[in-house]
Amino acid sequence: MFLNYYRPKSLDEALKLLGEQEPLTVPLGGGTALSQKRPIPMAIVDLQELPLNHISRQGNHLHLGATVTLQSLVENTETPPLLAKALQHEANLNIRNMATVAGSLFTADGKSIFATVLLALDARLLIFPGEKEIFLGDWLPQRSDWDRKNLIVEIIIPLQPVLKFEQVARSPEDRPIVCLAIAEWPSGRTRIGLGGTGNAPVLAFDGPERNGADAAVENAFSQATDAFASGAYRSQVAKVLAQRLLPGEKK
Repeated sequence: MFLNYYRPKSLDEALKLLGEQEPLTVPLGGGTALSQKRPIPMAIVDLQELPLNHISRQGNHLHLGATVTLQSLVENTETPPLLAKALQHEANLNIRNMATVAGSLFTADGKSIFATVLLALDARLLIFPGEKEIFLGDWLPQRSDWDRKNLIVEIIIPLQPVLKFEQVARSPEDRPIVCLAIAEWPSGRTRIGLGGTGNAPVLAFDGPERNGADAAVENAFSQATDAFASGAYRSQVAKVLAQRLLPGEKK
């Protein structure tokens, strides 16, 4: 149940509203999560009037305002092609037209392809107040304790890495049983994100070179058993995907 609806014109006004003690006050982006029934009465702060709907390339980074929709990111010419492809697997067109990038990360579970790819890319979040930057991999485990006075205003994605991505699902329309994203920097640094189960994707590998990556991936999912697949199955699938995407890796 929603008690109050606010539509602030400035970021300062939005932050002040979000800092209210009573009732519970939460930000509204695309509304795909808040549209579901909520047992706790709350007030909502609609962010659509704020200047947070931008996509810009600044040097070797892509800067996304928090309220950019997933579909806008798919269609933007600055978006790396494989990131756009991954987003098309994240949700159907109707949801992509509504869901925002910040809201999608805040509500992402382990099957989120978008979160898995950004984890591999070592994306950062810009948080207000204070203009603090935090790496997505450090922020994901903190979400349940998130101080609602803080607001994600921007997502910063490195463009130097070569991105590789693949997933396995029961059908093309299903959410992944295993998804694997690899980012390789010109320096040789390699990061691998794994998704398909749990509350959030996991970082399986981050090293100055790719040596040992497939073994790390195999180990990361060894206990990842749920109703959809066993840990042994996920472990082997993830290893095969890693070997396919990293041909010639030294053991």
